[in-house]
This record gives sequence, structure tokens and C-alpha cells, in this order.
Amino acid sequence: MSISDPETPIVRTLSNLQVLGFLRRQWLRRPVLLAGMVGFMLLATIAEVFIPVAAGRLIDALAAGPETGEPWPAFTLYLGTAVTYYFVRQLASRCEVPFSSANMADLTTDAFAKVQRFSLDWHANTFAGSVVRKITRGMWAYDTITVNIFLGIAPSLGVMLGVAGVMAVRWPLVGSVVLVVMAAFIASSLMLSRYYIRPQNMRSNALDSQIGGALADAVGGIATVKSFGAETREDERFHALTWRWRNETKKTWLRFVNSWLVNIVTDLSMQAGLVGLLVWQWSRGAASAGDVVAALAAYMLVSGYMRRFGEQVQAIQRSMDELQDLAVFDLQESTVEDAADARDFEPGSGAIRFDRVGFTYEGQNRPLYRDFSLDIQPGEKVALVGATGSGKSTFVKLVQRLYDVNEGAVEIDGQDVREVAQASLRQNVALVPQDPALFHRTIAENIAYGSPDASESDIIAAAQAAHAHSFITSLPQGYRTLVGERGVKLSGGERQRVAIARAILTDAPILILDEATSSLDNETERDVKLAMEAVMRGRTTIIIAHRLSTIRDADRILVFDKGRIVEQGSHDELASKDDGTYARLAALAAG
Repeated sequence: MSISDPETPIVRTLSNLQVLGFLRRQWLRRPVLLAGMVGFMLLATIAEVFIPVAAGRLIDALAAGPETGEPWPAFTLYLGTAVTYYFVRQLASRCEVPFSSANMADLTTDAFAKVQRFSLDWHANTFAGSVVRKITRGMWAYDTITVNIFLGIAPSLGVMLGVAGVMAVRWPLVGSVVLVVMAAFIASSLMLSRYYIRPQNMRSNALDSQIGGALADAVGGIATVKSFGAETREDERFHALTWRWRNETKKTWLRFVNSWLVNIVTDLSMQAGLVGLLVWQWSRGAASAGDVVAALAAYMLVSGYMRRFGEQVQAIQRSMDELQDLAVFDLQESTVEDAADARDFEPGSGAIRFDRVGFTYEGQNRPLYRDFSLDIQPGEKVALVGATGSGKSTFVKLVQRLYDVNEGAVEIDGQDVREVAQASLRQNVALVPQDPALFHRTIAENIAYGSPDASESDIIAAAQAAHAHSFITSLPQGYRTLVGERGVKLSGGERQRVAIARAILTDAPILILDEATSSLDNETERDVKLAMEAVMRGRTTIIIAHRLSTIRDADRILVFDKGRIVEQGSHDELASKDDGTYARLAALAAG
């Protein structure tokens, strides 16, 4: 089955066998607990098969009369079999609880780790709320599948086949009828779930994911919603989506109801045929009263398991469709992977080299960079300017190895960035973005994000250097203040200064400033620029600039146009070229 998820470019084409393969890898994480659960359930199933047999012997012993003394051994056998069943099943459940809870924790952690390592393009095309919904839904789907397979489907099949086998030994005709009806019931349950329920269930699941994405999108943009008084419009938009979900989910649930009707008809057919056969056998003297009671008890047991089997198959199919997203995450390869022999990056003086680099964004036919070469010297302060889409942001993303080049190489301190571990590389490249996103944690935790072992005095010193200390200490809880989701409780300028303090504390040899002072007022910008000058000293600094006033003191200014450097030099050198691109930009900036 192939379903396109509208908010992600991934096309899912996993079969039930592929999802089961993913589940098998999860189950094998803890083989001892798995073996205990399976072994105890096997013993419980064997005991349950013999409960009707023991009941039949007890009835025959009671019918023989009290003077024979037979009822008590038969009663002991019946009670012992029942107690054994419940005791061993309890042991199986006590293996399943730690088994499933640990695997669910690992499953969710692995999915989170996998998603974190997907490319920026993947995240740009995917609703964060949908991803959250898929992971949490998949976690609980794993639990439903595991419980239903090991504590439901497997023992159900064991009991049904075991009871049918016992009946076939005693009454071949009756046993054959039971086996045929059970085979038809099992086949119809599996076929209905796979070909009738699953296609519709996939459609309702896709809309369920969209609901999660729409919720996160609207709640995350609540400030914009309120600023335009658009609450009613968002209500209507969300209402339309939920009712699309309702229409598809109603169809899914009705298909469950229809499949249950088929199961009921099959069950009633078996009941009528089996009871008729038993009465006929008794009327011919081929069965005793105890035989009939044992057979009826066995039928009631099998009938209950058959009903549960149909429900469990449908629950498993629904959960496998919900788990499919995590199986897709597990199979999907990240576009930027560490090499098998990747070593840690060895920080040096911060020399950067682009050597005949070619780069094309996925899904685009035209390369952004062709045969692009550039050397940035250690400690050099380089500014990148140019129109939107000219290649400035891509340049720094390639330095961080957020993308891999198609041709050539990017080297830092003589090391090809593809040959070192990504985490160790990025720990040595500090970034202050134009729109810094903070975590809903304390200000101190946000400042220390790049240096989690930093002391309180180091955090305060970094905040002072970024001119953030005064506003932080004015807050009721100071450095322990929670900043809200994405730092919403702080102003734009305050968020920017926290991000600058974070970069200062990281103390990396390479510093990237993406309009790092764009959200500051003039006075604060002046103070922070003074602080940043001290921070940049001795470090290789790359500045992405839209306001030319922020880069007058750069050692070198690179003017980008369609992935090429069309001009480079100091501010004075470039501004003096009357027909140059930079001179035109400077004139526009001056009005």
C-alpha cells in the first residue's frame, strides 16, 4: 500500500511483513524477557486446552454416583488445571510488563534520535505537530500489537487448535467440522483486516496526523492569530479538518462493525452445526453426558476465543498502520551521515577552505555552486552580502555540514568536514541566528546550551559580555526564569542577547553571525557590537549581513550573486567602485 502524507515528501510503501520485521527487531532487544513471556504463555495455553477435558471427567465422575469415590480426584484435576492456567498466565504478564515498557521507551527514544538527524529540508517540509503525533501514536501502537500477539492471538490460536485436536481425537467428524469453521473464520478475519479495513484506516490515520500538525501550527503562531483577530477563522479551518477526519474515521469504524458482523455469522454457523452434531452423537449413544458437557464447554471456550481473535486481528491491523510511521523513520536514511571511520574534529586556528565545490539542493536541477573555491584565513572577519537566494546562507550551512557537497570539498583546519563526526564539528562552530529559537527552559540553561558543564560564574560573565545581565537580573527569577516556548516570554532583542551570550560561552574557534544584532535597538546594538568585537578577536568570523552598517569593519566583504562571488574587498574598496554591486547596495542603504 502506498500513501502520500501531504505534509511530508516521504511516500510510505511498507507491507505488514515489513512492519512486523521492524517489530521483530524491537522484540529481540530483550530476549530473556521475551523467552519468559512466550514460554509461560505456552504453558498457560496447554493448561487451558485441558480445562474442558478435566470438566468432562468431573461430570462423568459425578454421574457415576458418590459411592464410587471418583469425584474428588476429578475435582482435584479440574481445580489444579485451572489454577495452573491462571498462575502461569500471571507469570507471563509479569514478564510482559517490563518487556513492553522498556521497549516502548527505547522505541520512542530511537524515533526521536532518528528524526533529529533528518535533514533541514525534511523538517522544513514536515509539521512538527504531526511528527509528535506519529511518535506517540506509534509508541502506544507497539504496546497494543505486542499484548494482542503474545497474550491474545498466539494463545487464541493455540487454544482453538488444541481444543479442535482433542475433539477430533474423540469425535473425528465433530473435530473436522470445528477445524473447517475455524480455518474459515481465521482466513476471513485476516483478509477483511488486510484488504477491507486497512486502506480506509490509512486514510483516517493520515488525517489524524494532520490534526496534530494543525494544532501545533496554530498554537505555535498564537501571537500572529491574535494580532490579526483571526481566532474565528482558525476555528473554522480546524473545524473543517476535524470533520474531514470524522468522515474518514466514521467509514473506518463502520468497516470494523461490518467485519464483526461477518465474524458473528461465522460464529453462529459453527454453534448451530456443533450443537446439532453433539445431540445427534448423544442420541446414537456415541457420547455420554460428560462428553457432551466437555464438548459444549470446549465450544464455549473456542467461541469466545474466536470472537476475541477477530477483534484482536483488527486491533493489530489498526496498530500496525499507526506504527508504520516509526518503521518508515527507522528505514529512512539521513542525507548527512557520519562516515563509518569518522573521527572527532580537531579544532585549530579556524582556517576554512572551499575547494572546487559543487552543490545542488535536492529537487532542483540547477546547481547553486559550480566550481566554487574560497579560502578564509584564521582569525579573519568575513562578511557575506547579496540578494536573497544568492548563496550566503548555504555557504554557512556547508561550513556546518548541514548539507553535503556534490563535488569538491569543504575543509576546516585541513580536515574534510565529511570525514569528521558532525557533532564534534558543530561544537566548534558557534552560531547566532537572525531569529534565535530558545528552549522552554531557564535562561541559564539556554546560555549554557553549547557548554552544558559551564559554571554559574561563566554563564554570568557571558551574559555580561552580551549586555544581557541587567535585563536577566531584573526578572523575578533571574537566571532561573523559564523563557517559554521558543523564548516567547522574552522580547526579540532579549532573545538575541541570550543567543549571543550562548555563542560567547561556547568559545568556538569559528563564529557565525546571521544578522546577530538585527533585533536590537540602536543603543543596545552599539553596546553588543563592542562586546562582539572582543569576542571576534582571534576567531574566524563569518557575518551574514543585510544592513551594511554592521560590516564596515570586516576584513573582507564577499558579494554573492547566484552562487558566485562577484566582488570582494574591504568596505572602502568596494564602495569606491561606482558601477559595482556593493556600491549600489551601499547607495540604497544610504537612501
